[in-house]
Amino acid sequence: MRQIIATVSFAVGLTALAGTGFAATQYPLTINNCGQQVTFTKAPEKIVSIGQGMTEVLFSLGLADKIAGTAVWVGPVLPAYAEANGKIKRLADNDPSFESVVGEEPDLVAAEFEWHVGVQGAVGKREQFADLGINTYIAPADCVAKINTDGGDGVRKELFTMDLIYQEIAELSEIFDIKERGDALIADLKKREADAVASIEGAAGKNLPVVFWFSSKEVSGDAFIAGKNSAPAYILKTIGAKNVVTTEEEWPLVGWETISQANPAVIVLATMDRRRYAADDPQTKIDFLENDPVTKELDAVKNKRFVMMDAQSMNPTIRTIDGIETLAAGIKSFGLSQ
Repeated sequence: MRQIIATVSFAVGLTALAGTGFAATQYPLTINNCGQQVTFTKAPEKIVSIGQGMTEVLFSLGLADKIAGTAVWVGPVLPAYAEANGKIKRLADNDPSFESVVGEEPDLVAAEFEWHVGVQGAVGKREQFADLGINTYIAPADCVAKINTDGGDGVRKELFTMDLIYQEIAELSEIFDIKERGDALIADLKKREADAVASIEGAAGKNLPVVFWFSSKEVSGDAFIAGKNSAPAYILKTIGAKNVVTTEEEWPLVGWETISQANPAVIVLATMDRRRYAADDPQTKIDFLENDPVTKELDAVKNKRFVMMDAQSMNPTIRTIDGIETLAAGIKSFGLSQ
């Protein structure tokens, strides 16, 4: 409901901004995107969006009518965009094929993750799309101070901040000549972020050890746990809690024996509709934690301090702000905020 109200308020704000004289984009427009110069001779007319986070940014900018297809979804779309999303072709829930993407004849492929459209090119390399006259854009949050050449989810050398999401919005709004929409969306998100921080001021769990568990390939095997510079790490820094993981990998695989040494007071569990890995189901996570001889002795497990968080809030997206609110509320509910 909070998101729906925010979206309505944002739409009203856009109406109020009409005719206020924002400078139009001057084409050709060249931007430096993830190490490549990309030139737009006009606003793109047809987009294929790879990654739920990227798609939701495009929705938030009012560009649903330009999206010809989407792929890589973790859970339900933001409620405000359910109707629009239902009219857009889903190329794949996970990685789409190169052929399915170019088959939509887009003039822009926008990707949330560089490993889909980059050097690795799980979907296709940027050069492959360029050879067909198709521009590509990758979310800055996945390449600024981040290395994605070693496989996995990459290595983040600096702490993620929401400024990278604001950069993405600003660049996309310039590409599509909708600067007023971009400025309004950034202002709205910054206010929500400030409000979230203010709501927990003086009440956050100071240095409280917390672990973020996204999923696992095998339920009883090593877990994908948030690294020290990830979006969850930004959430933790914002509320003053402590990440139990110190590696720069975005989502390193960590053994539960190692996690038990840190003895987290709170475990944040990703919720999602995706069922790609064995531990995607949050109830499966809880069943394991409460029955495994190592994990059942953890302070968080013995006291049932589980915080359910939408998986997209754990990725660098516009939902990361929701993650701040969700974890803060959980810490308060456990009586750990003093």
